[in-house]
Amino acid sequence: MKPLIHKRLYVLGLFFAFMLLGIIAQAQTYTYKIDAEAFGDNSGHWYGIYDKANIINPQPGRPRYKRADIVQVADNILLFQKNNGGWPKNYDVFAILTDAQKDSVIAAKNILNTTYDNNSTYTQIICLANVYTQTKIDKYKTAAIKGLNFVLASQYGNGGWPQYYPLESNYSRCITYNDGVFEGIIEMLYDIKNNKPEYAFIDTKLRTKLLAAYDKGLDCILKTQINDTGKLTAWCQQYNEVKLTPAWARKFEPPSICNGESCGIVLFLMQLDHPSKAIINAVQSAVAWFEESKIYNTRVKTIAAPREVTPFRVSTTDKIVVTDSAAPPIWTRYYELKTHVPLFCNRTSALVYKLADVTREHRDGYGWYTYNPQKVLNSYHQWQQKWAPDNDVLKK
Repeated sequence: MKPLIHKRLYVLGLFFAFMLLGIIAQAQTYTYKIDAEAFGDNSGHWYGIYDKANIINPQPGRPRYKRADIVQVADNILLFQKNNGGWPKNYDVFAILTDAQKDSVIAAKNILNTTYDNNSTYTQIICLANVYTQTKIDKYKTAAIKGLNFVLASQYGNGGWPQYYPLESNYSRCITYNDGVFEGIIEMLYDIKNNKPEYAFIDTKLRTKLLAAYDKGLDCILKTQINDTGKLTAWCQQYNEVKLTPAWARKFEPPSICNGESCGIVLFLMQLDHPSKAIINAVQSAVAWFEESKIYNTRVKTIAAPREVTPFRVSTTDKIVVTDSAAPPIWTRYYELKTHVPLFCNRTSALVYKLADVTREHRDGYGWYTYNPQKVLNSYHQWQQKWAPDNDVLKK
């Protein structure tokens, strides 16, 4: 065979080999699958609430990526990342976007409506860290690092985080425990502190800064636990970012002891290894508060009701409180400071003390009662035996 034919066959062989490698790479599967539930608040709001302020809104009938499509979803996450490293809320990272939608998102990179609300920003960072660990594609590491620097930039000197950064001139600048904001950020930093393998790409300099942020955040949690009538109780949803005092969030979310948000904080503290005396005391005090604030013989029922259209939502049900001796313990979301009585609030900020006194659509459309403290109480004895064997605050 002539040398020229040999050469052509060799080149052709290389061509097909590279094509095969490309096909294999495209078909590669990964063990990691993206946690769709972690992004559920964002996607739920995008599809459920049309917002004309959104850069883009969903188009009917569009397909979505699967959890295993980690590269495609990670590319969407990069697409929505703003120039300051954070993310906006209420978009679906699993959406297969049109080219026009992608162009609109890219054009808005410098609109800095970046937030932690609805599990935003820290969830994207966690996802990118995992995708980079699986794929070793540098752009995902770069974006995750940019996001982590956003976390550092947005932290207050006292250790708290606002809901939005850059700061806005409303309640969102408060230190925010609402909707798991603080909890989500500090749990991510705790995983970094514990050298979880998905964060192995973080260099020593950045890691040192992130661990300092974790320590400040933990100190802020301890400083903001409400000392009411001379004893520690639980936490409020939001705090004045300077005074560290309980503050109003939305108009119907008053300064109060908030059992709903406090449970996540306590469960986080309970997972810490070798807790300090201050952390042990914080957990013990919160557990005692949850026990003290139990409500017995009470059940909240959802009943059918005439359709009611308001500027806020359409309601077709109502909620009523009934006496039921077989009901498990329940808690209200809010307890009034000083008096410790169950507290409710209308959209006008008018405080009321019975669910029945909340306006119909808001009575039906907000989580006024919770069973979450039971999760803490169920976990308590194992924690207590390990870290406070001589002090069972639930012992009668």
